[in-house]
Amino acid sequence: MLMSVAALLLFSGCGTSPQPSGAQTAQSAGSKQEAAGSGVSGKLAFYTSQPEEDVTKLVAAFNKKYPDVKVDSFRSGTEEVTAKIQAENQAGKVQADVLLLADAVTFEGLKKQNLLAAYKSPELSKIPKELVDPDGMYSGTKVMATVLAINTQKVKTPPTSWKALVSAESKDAGIMPSPLYSGAAAYNVGVLTRTDGFGWDYFKGLKANNTSVVKGNGAVLNAVAGGEKSYSMVVDYLVAREKAKGSPVDLIYPSEGVPVITEPIGIMKNSANETAAKAFVDFVLSEDGQKVASDIGYTPIREGVPAPKGLKSISEFKVISSDIAKLTEARDEDKKQFTQLFGQ
Repeated sequence: MLMSVAALLLFSGCGTSPQPSGAQTAQSAGSKQEAAGSGVSGKLAFYTSQPEEDVTKLVAAFNKKYPDVKVDSFRSGTEEVTAKIQAENQAGKVQADVLLLADAVTFEGLKKQNLLAAYKSPELSKIPKELVDPDGMYSGTKVMATVLAINTQKVKTPPTSWKALVSAESKDAGIMPSPLYSGAAAYNVGVLTRTDGFGWDYFKGLKANNTSVVKGNGAVLNAVAGGEKSYSMVVDYLVAREKAKGSPVDLIYPSEGVPVITEPIGIMKNSANETAAKAFVDFVLSEDGQKVASDIGYTPIREGVPAPKGLKSISEFKVISSDIAKLTEARDEDKKQFTQLFGQ
């Protein structure tokens, strides 16, 4: 079904005040610290599903403001990052301080396990409240739609419907990411199988059309840009970024609507460096942090920061969504059913 963005997701983040300096000499040093990150320091373990190049740019921008924080990043697909967290939790201690992963369903699962810390960032006043977890466990950071992408050298008439992926024209020529690796893909399966006009019959049609399933969105885009495949289901920002480089790709927001994730950020409970973790969340949600996201090529979630060239803002397309609680409860079963259908 088509729903407003308010019904789409949940999310959140709270700020720490700069620590006061002491005597006159300390005051001078304190002023310098404040200008360079208010004295926030130490190590910060950052787990994310963002591409490595984007992680590097985000951390570099954060370190300009907080040079005394050493950020150690671990990145992989959302499902693999989540599996790492679960393994660490079973071993007795989650090593991550901050998570930035694909979708709200992932964070809802961690919230249910009591693995997240509540934090309401002062930056949330500029983030749409419907995209913030009411309990303060996580907040959306950007808007990422899954769209149709085509190789423009092979597809001369751009399609306007998701039906293109189950049509005779895309037989053996379609590709999509695996929900066993990609959080966005797992979210897409959950939403589309619960949407009128799609359901599991749509995925059976994808299978019958010999649609390829690969590990992540990056691999999907590479296959289309390289001409190995002509049609795909993939996140929008990757297509816009590749098109800007001159690759023969284009993206279409289908008429039926698109699933949208907001790549939430949250702090792990019992973080080893809560002060730095809060500073990181504040930065990502701040105007400066959102401009970094836009410069990288993402549609920002913060009010007043425009979408980058080639992408639509969330007000410009239809959103397909479903109840987050139901998606969270059904995710494992959805992945199991997908595996049975595609034999992954």
